[in-house]
Amino acid sequence: MKEIAITKENFESEVVKYTDTPVLLDFWAEWCGPCSMLSPIVADIAEELDGKVKVGKVNVDEQPELAATFRVDSIPLLVVMQNGKIVNEAVGLRPKEQILEMLK
Repeated sequence: MKEIAITKENFESEVVKYTDTPVLLDFWAEWCGPCSMLSPIVADIAEELDGKVKVGKVNVDEQPELAATFRVDSIPLLVVMQNGKIVNEAVGLRPKEQILEMLK
């Protein structure tokens, strides 16, 4: 499954009301070097865990309201949500193994 662009318009339906599986949110920006390095890792996870994890990408420049809601101070920020609640989060570039561990 490909990552889904998360916006303030679809956040409720794609993240909060999505209770089947965990949701991994990647808060990023085009100008962010570490975000660019993390992006292929997140894409791999989306493909590898298709049906087990939903992966959403939040562009902080285009979605300032969501960035403010999550109090994003630094990017990349990875947030794992389940049943509409934050269950894990990490700031900065992470290896794939650490991200997979966050999802357990």
